[in-house]
Amino acid sequence: MFNLMPFDKRGRRMLDAAEEVFRDNFFSGLMTDNFFKDFSFGSIKADIKENDKEYIVEAEVPGFTKDQINLEYRNDHLYLSINQNEEVNEERDNYIRRERRVGKISRSFYIPNVKEDAIAAKAPENGVLKVVLPKEKPSKGSRKIDIQ
Repeated sequence: MFNLMPFDKRGRRMLDAAEEVFRDNFFSGLMTDNFFKDFSFGSIKADIKENDKEYIVEAEVPGFTKDQINLEYRNDHLYLSINQNEEVNEERDNYIRRERRVGKISRSFYIPNVKEDAIAAKAPENGVLKVVLPKEKPSKGSRKIDIQ
């Protein structure tokens, strides 16, 4: 009865032999390399603080420079996007490794009543981008208009 099972000892030996190929030094760093781990295509983590005068957005952008980061404010939204275009070339005695990574990640935040001409952003420091958005006094809401 046990001979009818799909993976007997012979089948297991075949699987072990196939897995052994990927344990070879050639493949050892392929999926464990930091090249694939540096940039997660998840969302950008951010904290938004508010006080009487301004909003402060602190976004985590580890490993990225200000040249890779785009900021835009329009229609009461702050848009943050990161473009990545990276290539790694490594040559050694017995092999050549070339890898490319291209990606874009973006996030938007609803932040109303901002003085658009006074927004300031600081280059990332310790992997954190800081954007200060000074508040503009909102309109009172409504007022009575006399008809003439």
